[in-house]
Amino acid sequence: MTAAVPVAVAALLAAGGPAAAGPVGTPGTSARPASAGSAAAGAPGAGDPYFPLAGNGGYHVSHYDLTLRYDPDSRHLDGTAVLTARATQRLTRFDLDLKGLDVTGVLVDHVKAAHRRDGQELVVTPRAALRAGHRFQVTVTYSGSPEPVTDPDGSPDGWIPTDDGAFVAGEPQGAMTWFPANNHPLDKASYDFTITVPQGRTAVANGVFLGSRTAHARTTYRWRQTEPMAAYLATATVGRFRVEQYTTRDGIKVYNAVDPREAADAAPVLKQLPSVLEWESRLFGPYPFRAAGSIVDHAPDVGYALETQTRPVYDSAPDLSTLVHESAHQWFGDSVSLTRWQDIWLNEGFATYAEWLYAEQHGGPGAQHEFDALYARPASDGLWAFPPGDPGSGRNIFAAPVYARGAMTLHELRGAVGDPAFFRILRAWASDHRDGHGTTAQFTALAERLSGKDLDTLFRTWLDTPGKPATP
Repeated sequence: MTAAVPVAVAALLAAGGPAAAGPVGTPGTSARPASAGSAAAGAPGAGDPYFPLAGNGGYHVSHYDLTLRYDPDSRHLDGTAVLTARATQRLTRFDLDLKGLDVTGVLVDHVKAAHRRDGQELVVTPRAALRAGHRFQVTVTYSGSPEPVTDPDGSPDGWIPTDDGAFVAGEPQGAMTWFPANNHPLDKASYDFTITVPQGRTAVANGVFLGSRTAHARTTYRWRQTEPMAAYLATATVGRFRVEQYTTRDGIKVYNAVDPREAADAAPVLKQLPSVLEWESRLFGPYPFRAAGSIVDHAPDVGYALETQTRPVYDSAPDLSTLVHESAHQWFGDSVSLTRWQDIWLNEGFATYAEWLYAEQHGGPGAQHEFDALYARPASDGLWAFPPGDPGSGRNIFAAPVYARGAMTLHELRGAVGDPAFFRILRAWASDHRDGHGTTAQFTALAERLSGKDLDTLFRTWLDTPGKPATP
């Protein structure tokens, strides 16, 4: 994620290790256990300290099939979500994350199931208990006028209405505003989207565009995201867009959707997307997805861009640094996902450092210049408010220390191990955890193994120690 304006790290600042984990509900996660009186109930959250009710326990979703119909004028959404899942324990009931929409029916394995609402939880009780290991389907039909949630830092998140449709960006909580989900990065799945909107509007989602069909003044768009994706990275953005499609020389299918009001400013930047992806592939390893592209909306009230998987969504025409940042997230954050939100520096620090590297290798200031300019800030500056390895709460996960001091940590690592080892570490991180998850502890262990150096002091100082580090 980047703030829409400004995107440079210095301007961001002007505004003022954990164990590995497995799938939700399996040993190794921090999912909150059910009480003794409901031992066969899935936990209502994945146990993330920052967002305790995000995600759910007791099952893993492998696929979402989402059928949506949206009317931008009335702001009404009709949805049917079919989730294919596997029980990781015996389940007499389980939760889905869904907020602010009316549920009209729930089926489990095609049999009507009882359901009730409990805040952001949709509590489902199947007619018969599900045994551990059972693969099952949940079908939820729902409708209403989706509204965004407000994140702890005050920003809107989720289904955000615009003057011609909706800007849909779900980090960290917003997926639950438009479809029922196991809404934590621990639980990744493939997706199919079928989205119907009035003729003249375009609905853009993740992955490969499968085609569209117009009938009775409505157009239905179909999308497929085959590689695993966290729910917060899903999008179904709707608007009046100019569409551009092509295939890169590496075989990546590109789909750009641009609001005409942003087209003139966006064109010279989007033209560089193939070269940016080629450059990042040389540094980080092969691009991890079959599709790429951009959604450039006109959404002046949003205030940020987001790395929605395969197709970042921008609230206005991006500059080149923002494009580099969100594209780098396709490796760091999307393909390699978090196990808990505390580790978000693994997303934002890496994407910010990609900006520095791009500038360094394309005639701009070097990474050392960026580091020095930041380090010159006094100890009272917001950059040193908290260590990037422990932002303290969900309120701080998009604050400057996560981005800038996270990038500074990587620069310190680069200086300590040298360029050959440093870039081996980045490529190995993206390769070893492709389509999966990673933790800070796993990254630091990898860095030590590939460099042959003891890096404990470096990481403890830059990731975990409050305040401004001593002179580097």
